[in-house]
Amino acid sequence: MMDVLETGRLIVLDTPQQIYEAGRPIREVYFPIDAVLSVVTQMRDGGSIEVGTVGREGVSAIPLLLGATTSANESYCQVPGRAVVISSDHFRRLLGAGDEQLRGVLDRFLQAYVNMLGQLAACNGMHSIYERCARWLLLTHDRVNSDKIALTHEYLAMMLGARRSGVTIAAATLQQAGFIRYAHGHIVILDRRGLEDASCECYGVARTQFGPLLESIDF
Repeated sequence: MMDVLETGRLIVLDTPQQIYEAGRPIREVYFPIDAVLSVVTQMRDGGSIEVGTVGREGVSAIPLLLGATTSANESYCQVPGRAVVISSDHFRRLLGAGDEQLRGVLDRFLQAYVNMLGQLAACNGMHSIYERCARWLLLTHDRVNSDKIALTHEYLAMMLGARRSGVTIAAATLQQAGFIRYAHGHIVILDRRGLEDASCECYGVARTQFGPLLESIDF
């Protein structure tokens, strides 16, 4: 990752800053440090649902890794924070330079990301909003490396593909249990073990997939 650090720009992303648009050429590639990116699908009725997330374990350029130049989905900054950005042309040059360490890390991330797509599809269809909310908070907590997460109920509802009222009830239940504290657009993790007990099995699967990457990536 040193080539990325040496040639990229360190920036601060804000919510909901756009990373790339559906159907348009991807011009820049982002390596989150403590920001979290969301990949979303827009529906005809104007609604949207999250279909993937990227933190410090990965990179925004999933379509580029698969040989495409555009994506059918859109990507936004989900949780504000720092990232390193390079041009897509420079990213392709790095891939073509034969850096086995960089390519190996990116391939492991891509495999973990693809594996999680099926798991999250099952999770959204089978598990309660309470369990999914706990799972989302845990994975985000892993990525931002902070107990405080900048997040509104409205945005969390969009990410989970649920009604805001349902997310509000789930967050209130987690707060009453003493697992989190919510105020002024921020969620503070108070009891991680309690959140793990409240989450569905999918967090454990996500941790197995992304855990080694989260521990090995050091900016």
